[in-house]
Amino acid sequence: MCGIVGAVSKKDVLPVLMDGLRRLEYRGYDSSGVALIDGAELRRTRAVGKVRELERVLEAHPAGGTTGIAHTRWATHGAPSERNAHPQVCDDVALVCNGIIENHDQLRREQRAKGFEFQSDTDTEVVVNQIADFMREGLDLFDAMRATCRMLEGAFALAAVCVSSPRRLVGARRGSPLIVGLGDGEAYLASDISALVSVTRDFMVLENGDVAEIDGGNVRITDEQGNVVERAVRHSTLAPGAAELGDYRHYMQKEIFEQGQAVSDTLEGRISSRHMLEQVFGTDAEAVFDRTKAVQIIACGTSFHAGLVARHWLERFGVPCNVEIASEFRSRPHVVPPGALVVTISQSGETIDTLSALHHAREIGFTRSLTICNVAESSMVRDCDLSLLTHAGPEIGVASTKAFTTQLTALLLLTIALGRRHGMSEAEENEIVAELRSLPGRIEHALQMDQSIESLAEQFSDKQHALFLGRGMHYPIAMEGALKLKEISYIHAEAYAAGELKHGPLALVDANMPVIAVAPNNRLLEKLKSNIQEVRARGGRLLVFADARSGIEQDDGVQVVNVAPVNDLISPIIYTIPLQLLAYHVALIKGTDVDKPRNLAKSVTVE
Repeated sequence: MCGIVGAVSKKDVLPVLMDGLRRLEYRGYDSSGVALIDGAELRRTRAVGKVRELERVLEAHPAGGTTGIAHTRWATHGAPSERNAHPQVCDDVALVCNGIIENHDQLRREQRAKGFEFQSDTDTEVVVNQIADFMREGLDLFDAMRATCRMLEGAFALAAVCVSSPRRLVGARRGSPLIVGLGDGEAYLASDISALVSVTRDFMVLENGDVAEIDGGNVRITDEQGNVVERAVRHSTLAPGAAELGDYRHYMQKEIFEQGQAVSDTLEGRISSRHMLEQVFGTDAEAVFDRTKAVQIIACGTSFHAGLVARHWLERFGVPCNVEIASEFRSRPHVVPPGALVVTISQSGETIDTLSALHHAREIGFTRSLTICNVAESSMVRDCDLSLLTHAGPEIGVASTKAFTTQLTALLLLTIALGRRHGMSEAEENEIVAELRSLPGRIEHALQMDQSIESLAEQFSDKQHALFLGRGMHYPIAMEGALKLKEISYIHAEAYAAGELKHGPLALVDANMPVIAVAPNNRLLEKLKSNIQEVRARGGRLLVFADARSGIEQDDGVQVVNVAPVNDLISPIIYTIPLQLLAYHVALIKGTDVDKPRNLAKSVTVE
């Protein structure tokens, strides 16, 4: 969602701020803005739409300064508009905010009673007003930020500058991520390390409740109790060009085709020729796994679908597993099984619903936690006892692709670790490891279906609805295929367990409702063939992604895309590939914004 960049330097920081905003565009936003301290003047520029619109305004009205903050906003309180864009300003203070201030109504009433006049519809404006109010009472910017944070309820990250302290930049976080970047005589704030990789690789991660003050190149941090604290300096290995488009038309296309390498990177150092090396989960992994009798998976969206596949894998090898949407987890009472391990899955590691569910799980008695995550510096990794990083690299497209397949790869490694303790034989482990070693090559082979799928996508040009069918552990893959299609093409798509077809969805089937079926060659194939016949009998049009040995033949009303034979255990990963390609090519035909679909954000950091 929203993105923050801030900088203090001896030279003009506008280029750094704008570069940071461009690198944060993948998060999703609808407006952007920048505030600069130029001598004794605060200069604010804002624009609705993409960062390029802000650039056009700045070209017409040049600005500069050695201290500044910038922001991309994803609207929550107040429609996308220039007046609601950040930074918000009061007196000589400018502030940007990621997150939601839950008690903004109460603060707004109190501030109106003091004579404050509001210039926006945002919840953020109460924060900058409160800081300005404390500064009117004599506090400096840092102490005013600390006092204000004590009054706020919600999850947020803040950054502020003021004219009276032209070399100071102040930030605070609670729930939403914020990092401090370190340079030579200069320093930075950002919501994501990717915003700063062109200027620094060294950074500190602020903890919940921290308030940071950057004064020139010096950094002071206090914790929630006001104690001065030291935060570890980390070094990012993210390359500045890792998130560049290269020769690809869209980031989503690039990321689909990077999946073979991403899976290979995720497996590197985690498997030997015959075994999985479970110490990669953390130093306490063996002790935690020895005590694990059941698994509770918590995730959202695409990550939730990965968890549903993992349930089939885990229970196949005797590990009881429950999977729940993170936003629903806190809404009902739970029976905590003895020896239960909470597993969170998140690309960013900052998904607020999942983080909140993790904290709730601890409160109700889940004592051990593990995360499958793509960001080493994230809150999720820091908050869990164990972690396994999916080395997918930066994923810029909002619709997740390589994050999903690397999550599945990591979850299959977890299945081995826990399956060993629940009856998995050495021969079975050897088989899974062998299949994992072959996986990158099989993904590359699956990507060769691209051209044939591109030609099939034309038939969706006038379609508004689609059904996806799958059975067993390929039902979640059908769910993921439907999600990809609706996310980026805006076609209404729903997935059903194929056996449910006759229990309602069959009423929707006609020649205008394409039905996409996932048909691996496994023990459920014959039942799926019966479901396909049910669709054909109602005049439905079928697109079937089928194992080449399945015996499903192309016929009137049935188009078949043959998928190379693959072991059933890794087949969910392989069958994901053609569904991603289908969604991508349909979106191209529909003319939508593939990488930044409307109303969606990459990192969901507000509830």
